[in-house]
Amino acid sequence: MRPRPGVLLVAAVAAALTAVAVAAQGYGRGGRRAPAFPPSHAATPGFTFCRIAYTSVRYEDLGTGWTTDYPDSDRNFMIRFSELTKAEISRWANRDAFHAVVTISDDELFTCPFVFMSDVGTVGFSPEEIERLREYLLKGGFLWVDDFWGERAWAWWEAQIRRVLPEHEIVDVELSHPMLQSLYNVPAFPQVPSIQFWRRSGRRGTSERFAESAEPHLRAMFGEDGRAIVVMSHNTDIADGWEREGEDDEFFYNFSPAAYGVGINIVLYALTH
Repeated sequence: MRPRPGVLLVAAVAAALTAVAVAAQGYGRGGRRAPAFPPSHAATPGFTFCRIAYTSVRYEDLGTGWTTDYPDSDRNFMIRFSELTKAEISRWANRDAFHAVVTISDDELFTCPFVFMSDVGTVGFSPEEIERLREYLLKGGFLWVDDFWGERAWAWWEAQIRRVLPEHEIVDVELSHPMLQSLYNVPAFPQVPSIQFWRRSGRRGTSERFAESAEPHLRAMFGEDGRAIVVMSHNTDIADGWEREGEDDEFFYNFSPAAYGVGINIVLYALTH
């Protein structure tokens, strides 16, 4: 029988909640300066959580562009991924978990088998970035985008990704798909709100655009070989379940175990397909 995500995760957090933060000088909230830590800066090899730094061309409430949920979500995910799986992760020389930031124009993008983008309802790809991202995905790369809410953000992102992969269909991912069953059983795809919205709602609300975003979705584009190459978690902020794990016990128990269960399943799928 597969273990429940919450049981393992609570034990891991109790043992290691005081993990040392990775230095991130050179980044401001919402800033767009060149990334300071590409994958080659890791001291030891292993899985690296790679985030794409992009240019925002429009605004979405509660978002900060590419830095949304950064850096704590990336760092915390790396720590829990190393604790809850047998995978080796990349580390700094002092053994702290290492995570990377790359741009689409950066050659080190192609050293990342997995890349992540947040708040993608604000992104604007240049013609050069479209060609580079298309090349990356068709050569075997995997992109997960998260934390964009409502119809306007979806329409904007859909238009952007169709410029990259115009011939690929976007489909809903069923709960029975191997992507959601890699290690943990996912009984329902979770809607994780930002902790700010959840607190403002009296610790009850999860839909940041109310009725418009009431249903969370996991959607994907698949390659000719049947492998998912772009995964989209819409109307949910999975990464906030990682970022805010130590800030509020109630938020943690309500959202973090499911967020880690989904995240670990998707990353394991990306690394094995």
